[in-house]
Amino acid sequence: MSDLNRLGKRGAYRLGRLGAPPPAPVGPPAPHYPSWVPGHRGPGLLWLLGSLAAAVLIALGAAAGWWFLPFAAGLAGGAAARYGRWRLRVALPAAALVAAIGWAIPLGWQALHGAPVRATARAVAALAGLPPHASVAIVATLVVAVLQALAGLWLTWALIPRQ
Repeated sequence: MSDLNRLGKRGAYRLGRLGAPPPAPVGPPAPHYPSWVPGHRGPGLLWLLGSLAAAVLIALGAAAGWWFLPFAAGLAGGAAARYGRWRLRVALPAAALVAAIGWAIPLGWQALHGAPVRATARAVAALAGLPPHASVAIVATLVVAVLQALAGLWLTWALIPRQ
């Protein structure tokens, strides 16, 4: 009968402990380091020289007609970034910048030496159904190079396991 008297009152429906007590901490928590503290391997100058070398190789390949070199540079950059423990938010803009500079160098070099780069770009833009402006075709070319590099970086980043 005493159970009926407790119905509807506070504490009448206790089911006991539903889980084990949390384990006691064994030691102090690990220190938190801000995200701007460098956590990558190798000196920054070496990374800069590697990026410049990749841009020069892309430029030489673009001059030779090897349009796929931004993808190959993205593959190499993704492997270097993964093993060098670079964050993806740093590696993506770096790969995009290297690919854009690598393709812009031969375009600028040819335009500087009198090649009809602007006229060709206007014709290509018109044939592609874009507005017939030289800058549109040049920007589209650079965007394709950047997309190739980012695809290569992403592929390598996805295939190489995290350390």
